Amino acid sequence: MILNYKMKNICPVIVGLGYVGLPIFLHLQEHFNTVGFDINKKRIISLKKRKDYNKEFSNKDLKLKKKSIFTNKLKDIKKGNFYIVTVPTPVDKKNIPDLKILKKSCKFLSRIIKKGDIIFFESTVYPTVTDEICIPILNTSGLQENKDFYVGYSPERINPGDKKKTLKSIPKIVAFKNNIIKKPVKKVYNQISKKIIFSKNIIEAETSKVIENIQRDLNIALINEIYKVCDISNINFRNVLNLAKSKWNFIPFEPGLVGGHCLPVDPYYFSFFAKKKGAKTDIILNGRKTNNSMANFVASKISKKITNIHNYKKKKIIVMGLTYKKNVADTRNSLAIKILKILQKKFKNINACDPLIENKKYNNLKIIGGKMINKFDIYIILNKHDTFRNIIKNIQRKKIIYPF
Repeated sequence: MILNYKMKNICPVIVGLGYVGLPIFLHLQEHFNTVGFDINKKRIISLKKRKDYNKEFSNKDLKLKKKSIFTNKLKDIKKGNFYIVTVPTPVDKKNIPDLKILKKSCKFLSRIIKKGDIIFFESTVYPTVTDEICIPILNTSGLQENKDFYVGYSPERINPGDKKKTLKSIPKIVAFKNNIIKKPVKKVYNQISKKIIFSKNIIEAETSKVIENIQRDLNIALINEIYKVCDISNINFRNVLNLAKSKWNFIPFEPGLVGGHCLPVDPYYFSFFAKKKGAKTDIILNGRKTNNSMANFVASKISKKITNIHNYKKKKIIVMGLTYKKNVADTRNSLAIKILKILQKKFKNINACDPLIENKKYNNLKIIGGKMINKFDIYIILNKHDTFRNIIKNIQRKKIIYPF
């Protein structure tokens, strides 16, 4: 163990510059010479031009400060001493945790870490991953964790597209094994969040992240299931919800399309861990099943509404808002895209509009922006982006179809 540990000149390195890593980089570069690293060369070229294809940050936001840099070269991150890993941790086609990118990140860090370095992981994982997968790979450096270098975990809680609950305002959980690094950890994370919560250990911090999203996924699944029953029974769900809200302990969740990189993924991570331990997670997995079923349900409901329109086969249809939620340029696990694909099979005159992912293609269909939008007969609005406000105002109400 390093006695009288001090980190005089903190040089943070953010590994992965996506929805999580980039805002962390931008906060830290206000106070430290910070390195933003991503293996995606196109991403680095774009950021150097001060363009964020995720559309979360403006040209002005991306201006580099102090001696901070964006890079995709390993040699540029060797000067770092406080590494924050924010790489994606998805699931595969069988919904098994896919830790390939995380493992690769640990592997290349093992080639460059030095005595006294701190490595924090923020990527979502199931409990034990930091200790049982990440640290053994880092130890192949020839250095020993908790003696030569130090590891911590801080679950990311960023909510893309949310301009109120910003990174700085969200409490940050941090966990590490050795209090010797508490001072530099506080110094770094105080620049990321106004409030730091210290977890007693890493495994509890890892677990807290997945259950936050599992709870939300299950709450939405419950409401989605109730909504489906009301819908097929011709019961006005909106009126039911308003009545139920009058009770003090009723939580008024809304039905919705659950997508993105967290809610559709984290339940599978925890269930994978539970299965390893011989436990069952039937409620969690059934919640996932319910939320995944909503694409077919909504597509069927919309199809019925279209076929009830006179002369519908000659009508020009446009589907608006294809990202996984409003005001976000992220299409990962987007049920809106699944709905679009189902509708394409049933109707010929289908078009799609989403200014946040303009010019991208899905099923050979090019996504248009907001121009020429007034030339359609039926408007299906799956995500009510703020950019659609003026468009919706100018559309006759009878031409609009909403999913819920």
